Amino acid sequence: MRMQIIQSIQNRIHTIRGESVMLDRDLAALYEVETKVLNQAVKRNLKRFPEYFMFQLTKGEYESLRSQFATLNEKDQYLSSQIVITNIGRGQHSKYLPYAFTEQGIAMLSGILNSDKAINTNINIMRAFVAIRKIVLQQQDIKEQLHAIKERLSEHDVQLSQIYDAMENILDEKASQRKWEERERIGFKPNK
Repeated sequence: MRMQIIQSIQNRIHTIRGESVMLDRDLAALYEVETKVLNQAVKRNLKRFPEYFMFQLTKGEYESLRSQFATLNEKDQYLSSQIVITNIGRGQHSKYLPYAFTEQGIAMLSGILNSDKAINTNINIMRAFVAIRKIVLQQQDIKEQLHAIKERLSEHDVQLSQIYDAMENILDEKASQRKWEERERIGFKPNK
């Protein structure tokens, strides 16, 4: 069950401006509060949220994500049945651009949303970010291993090519020696 929750959270993590972030409405749904309530709590504690913890999306960034939202909501059936989704129905097409929270910003949210639900949700969100980092590190490790294998294969190709050339030279020498011995001798032939 915990893996389903973490997977559901991972589906809500987006990469924007090179950062892994979650949107205010997704966080509000996870914390089971309205997006407006979450954003008001953040605005009351704005000193805790510098730009690298939280930023507002541009219209272009929001438009590029909107196409992903429909697919995301279809895939996220488990969480949809477990919590109230605030982005369905009224408020789905908000006149305000959403805020994106980085991992540090989400950790800071736990300090201003101090309910048991918020604490448990934050723990699961941090687990999701850790799982994503592990996957990225594993992919990097696999890339490095593939690169090392490719280099070794290149070295082996060169070595095999050298062995092939050496064998060809040996065969050519033997062929030329055989032909010389099989040739009919010309010139003075002593009588026996």
